[in-house]
This record gives sequence, C-alpha cells and structure tokens, in this order.
Amino acid sequence: MSKAYFSQAGEELARGDLRQASEKLWGSAALAVKATACGGKGRRLAGHRELWEYVNKLIEQTGDEELGGLWRTAISMHMNLYEGWAPKEEVESSKEHSQPPRKAGEA
Repeated sequence: MSKAYFSQAGEELARGDLRQASEKLWGSAALAVKATACGGKGRRLAGHRELWEYVNKLIEQTGDEELGGLWRTAISMHMNLYEGWAPKEEVESSKEHSQPPRKAGEA
C-alpha cells in the first residue's frame, strides 16, 4: 500500500494537485513506518506521536540519521495538505528524495 500511495503521488503531481500529491507522500511514509513496526515487533502504531517515537527508535538502532530527514520531509508534505504552501518544485523534490528502495529485479 505504501508503494501504491507513492505511485499515486506521481499521478497527482502530473495532474497538478499538489495537496493530494503531498498527502500521498505522507501516507506512503507513514504506512512504511507502520509496516516496519508491525513486521519487526508486531507493534501497532496509532498516532503521530507514536510514529515520531518509532522513527527516533529506528534512528537510534540503525545510526541512520537520514531517516530523520526523510521523516521530516514526510511531515512537511502532510502539513502541505492543509496549508498548500509548498511550490510544485518542493513537492517534486520531496517525492524524488523519498523514493522507496527497489528490490533486486525491479525496474
């Protein structure tokens, strides 16, 4: 589902609907974090605070500070749904920099 939202973000961008593209990017990131929590420990994350806390835990466990930057990008896209402040270039950049990793053999 996370990858489906990410794909839909591209479709919304192509249509010029920056708010919906932003929301799909946020949804993709939030679902990816939730899936990681559920798959790793069977934990269900229910709200924004729990998402933030889990991302911080992942950063501590992996030492990957880039996760924090990616998460803040996702949060900014969530805010853009409500505010509509981000220009098209920023939404496009957010999509480009938050692309899910491909598995071996995927095109």
